[in-house]
Amino acid sequence: MRKFTGAVVISAAALFGGAIVGAPAQAADPTLVLSGGSAVFGLDPASIVGTASVPGTVAFSAAGAVVKGCEAVATATTAPFVAKCSWLPAAAGKTALTGVLTPTDSTLAKVNANTFNVTVGVPVQGVVSPINMYVDEVLATGSTGVLAPYLGGGCSVTSTYILGQTIVWRVYANNADLGGAVMDSSNTAKAFITVDGVANPIPLAYGNHSGAAFWTAILKTGAAPLYNTLGVINFKITMVAKDSSVAKVLATKRVLSVVDGKSVYQNVSYYRNMTLKNPIKGATGTWSSNFNPASQLTLFAVPTK
Repeated sequence: MRKFTGAVVISAAALFGGAIVGAPAQAADPTLVLSGGSAVFGLDPASIVGTASVPGTVAFSAAGAVVKGCEAVATATTAPFVAKCSWLPAAAGKTALTGVLTPTDSTLAKVNANTFNVTVGVPVQGVVSPINMYVDEVLATGSTGVLAPYLGGGCSVTSTYILGQTIVWRVYANNADLGGAVMDSSNTAKAFITVDGVANPIPLAYGNHSGAAFWTAILKTGAAPLYNTLGVINFKITMVAKDSSVAKVLATKRVLSVVDGKSVYQNVSYYRNMTLKNPIKGATGTWSSNFNPASQLTLFAVPTK
């Protein structure tokens, strides 16, 4: 009687979903995780890596479009189940990478990877040809805010400033249209900086600074009406060359030299001025910082402690 009753109890447990010792555990859903994708625009392809929890094939996409040649990349057949995609970015800047895993086991459903955001690199100098510019910012000499006694006398190159300090931009430029000639006050029509939150462009001035000549512009910070917007200072530098009827052109001349005790003629490259029948229209160049956020020109409040 006891055996019959026990059989009934076991049967009831099976019918109504009771747990049976020895029943197989339900398999976890497959996963796919993306990594890699660090690329510089215009250079070699980057590798996007997809790591799956089960073997299969991965379709890789960038900015919503399947990457050519990566429509179905097979994973390794043993753990870790990795698939790699060679990706040549079509543009610089932020790009969303995605992937879809199709498991080899047809009883398992496809799975999407979480979106993996990367930033495709571009040259930080931000050159617009033919005017090539290099830009930095320095702390002005003299009194530069309440912390001046603790921060030195100025001229230190930095991208971070405290309210009350004076920012000096230093700009160095060359013009490819003029054979790479330095842009100075003789061949430059206009040079200025536009700053978000400042009504009028700040003119750049060319001059001698203790024996080195370059362009400078000044932004004083502090209580109104001085600039006092905290955070990243967005700015753009614009330089416009004068129209020119004379250009430097690369030429070659023969120069007599002594080599191993013998007199020989050698071809030597040099630039010569050439008068143009049709003047060259002055080029316009712009520069805007695209450094990482931590390296952008930034204004901070005066520390309270």
